[in-house]
Amino acid sequence: MAEQVQPHGILIVDKPEGLTSHDVVDRVRRVLKTKRVGHTGTLDPFATGVLVLLIGKATRLAQFVDKDEKEYEALVRFGFETDSGDRTGARIADSKLTDEEIAKRLKSVDWARVFGAFRGEIEQVPPMYSAKKIEGKKLYELARAGKVLERKPVVVTIKELDLMDNDAIRSLHSSIGIRIVCSAGTYIRTLAEDIGRYIGIGAHLQELRRTRSGKFDLKQSVTLDLIESANDAAPYLKPITQAVAHLPKLTLSAERVEKTVNGLPTSSNSNEFSDGKYVQMVDSNDQLIAVGVFQEQHSQVKPAIVIA
Repeated sequence: MAEQVQPHGILIVDKPEGLTSHDVVDRVRRVLKTKRVGHTGTLDPFATGVLVLLIGKATRLAQFVDKDEKEYEALVRFGFETDSGDRTGARIADSKLTDEEIAKRLKSVDWARVFGAFRGEIEQVPPMYSAKKIEGKKLYELARAGKVLERKPVVVTIKELDLMDNDAIRSLHSSIGIRIVCSAGTYIRTLAEDIGRYIGIGAHLQELRRTRSGKFDLKQSVTLDLIESANDAAPYLKPITQAVAHLPKLTLSAERVEKTVNGLPTSSNSNEFSDGKYVQMVDSNDQLIAVGVFQEQHSQVKPAIVIA
């Protein structure tokens, strides 16, 4: 029997509601019959949309994908907060307003002014219901045990924040739809809460859909149902090089490929490289051999992550 070829590449999944990011990883592992599957940019179970999975050798390149800019569409419901910051939590801080009263308030809001206060670099306090670790423990695990810890604010960047023009959303009188482009690590639940507090009637996240993670968007995604019905994800894998396509490139001669695999540096005087920064090291067929670091003092690129 021929040995099964192990897959390597990037898989963009449109995560359905009700699954954790790890659930998606487990199901793809079963289809591909490999344990070498990891995800970047966790999505909560109630959230949907772009989840980037790294398969095989691509798992070694997570650091180059995980910090990418994200884009979301969110439905924010006003009138009360929840202990989790989203619709799955228990109601707290109720404004006691009716939907009609909330709708009237929302219509009078100057959204350009409100959103302007949240664009750019802002500070967010990580929610207790998050995967952030403090002293080695995930906050949501502590929250489920009834514990609340003091959290230090983190700086995130909101690049774009706009009101969505959507008839279906407008029909939900106590809710608005927003579109967000932000840095990795931004908590959209916290953003929804902070907007509610800013206008004085409280809010929580009702729905969340990630439409883009870095260069990967919904148009490039595939559903779990399609993968499982085909019992194969390999046809949907994107080349491993797409994880580092933003890095400058050093093309190796045939002689230098083997030396690179063995961890030896290659001389280069390219003015495209910066000291201490990562560089793609590829062969003549543009196959990724390694990701190296340029050492200006020695005018060389030294392999840091060997892929071949």
